[in-house]
Amino acid sequence: MFIIDLTYKIALEKVDQFLNDHIEFLNEQYELGNFLASGRKIPRTGGIILSNIPSKTELEAIIAKDPFKINGVADYEFTEFIPSKTCKELQFLLP
Repeated sequence: MFIIDLTYKIALEKVDQFLNDHIEFLNEQYELGNFLASGRKIPRTGGIILSNIPSKTELEAIIAKDPFKINGVADYEFTEFIPSKTCKELQFLLP
């Protein structure tokens, strides 16, 4: 499992120009079962995505299709972790 930490590289006015396309990308990944949660950071300097993709290589290939990535809107940092405890709604994540 991965936490994807996006940090904007451009002004929010420019970020907003690509936001609808980014949301469409997110919706597609949710439909495919690749993303579990996502949202804006506060303050709005980027966002966070929680992904259940098992390999960093596969995840990087998916993120390469994000309009934010394609248009140079954000930098991405990937943190891999193994969940050892979850709430009951997320028990399916445990090994």
